[in-house]
Amino acid sequence: MSAYQICVRCENRWPVTYQPRQWCPACRGVLLSPVAPDGSVPPSRRNFRWVARPAGGAPTTEPTSPAHERPAAETPSYREMPLWGLLDPLPDEDVEPDRTETAADLAPTLLVGTAVVFGLAALAEAVRYGVLLYNRTRLVDPLVLAVSDAAVWATQVVGPVVALAAAVASGLRLVDLRRHIYAERGLAESRSPLSILAGLVVPGLNLAMPGVFLTEIADRDPRLLRAIRTWWVLWVVNGVLVVALLAWRQRDTLQARADGVLLTAVLAALGAVVALSTLHVLRLFDGADLWGRPLRRHRLTHATGPASSPIAPIVPAAVREQQQAREEPDDAPEEPAGAAERADDEERAEAVAP
Repeated sequence: MSAYQICVRCENRWPVTYQPRQWCPACRGVLLSPVAPDGSVPPSRRNFRWVARPAGGAPTTEPTSPAHERPAAETPSYREMPLWGLLDPLPDEDVEPDRTETAADLAPTLLVGTAVVFGLAALAEAVRYGVLLYNRTRLVDPLVLAVSDAAVWATQVVGPVVALAAAVASGLRLVDLRRHIYAERGLAESRSPLSILAGLVVPGLNLAMPGVFLTEIADRDPRLLRAIRTWWVLWVVNGVLVVALLAWRQRDTLQARADGVLLTAVLAALGAVVALSTLHVLRLFDGADLWGRPLRRHRLTHATGPASSPIAPIVPAAVREQQQAREEPDDAPEEPAGAAERADDEERAEAVAP
């Protein structure tokens, strides 16, 4: 086996062909210096060193005590098989997340709750609009009117509270996503958390900047970019409808109030759709669909095989002999027409001769 190089990221071994490589063909990680199978490369020419570490523990460089100083009862033992590997950092121990990470992890749950509450709000407003239409010609039962008012009041109070909590959690989730994605790419975050939160909170800017923040970390993924653009359009339309509803409620006529109820129902339904779209975008960053299941990517490619099969079909010997027998009479050479006429003339001359 020829010399090989080890990737520090995926730990694959790549043989050295013409000259050493710098990047791993599989994961684009850094490749270490070439190593010969027989270990002929001296340690001074390597850019790494092998370190033995105990199973489940951190590598140690402390000198071990001599054998005669170690008590006989302390026989070295491990719960796992000791491993040899490159000096790579051990995974961090499980640490308790802080309040910011806990709030960011609650974003999907709060978004689902927001979609449910706004869906109920749209239904309550639609029922109230139906009650108003029914009341044009008939009296409404007080119990029905009380239930309708209670449903509208409850959803109008709970909806903004849950939506605000979901917006805060989603903003923290966005800050956490950007930090992790830039760290994986080996880049520094160009925006501070305060500037990101300001772009999410300041009126006017919160219609444009969230889409910019998401697009910067999409990494040209067509599915993710499509979802972000769809969410962006829904978010802007939702903001425009909020401003239109506030302006519409300044009118005091009965018809304007009835139209305001219908517009509120439409706005609540759109708010539920925006919450689900936000959840979809966050799940796509985690490699999952809207329901939290892992994504299945299907790739369709064109066939590159030959137009005709290079291998002749298998024909039994009996069938092949029959085909040859049929072809032989057709392939027999035909006598020329002049030779046949001369043979007839000779026969007639012999018959006439005495």
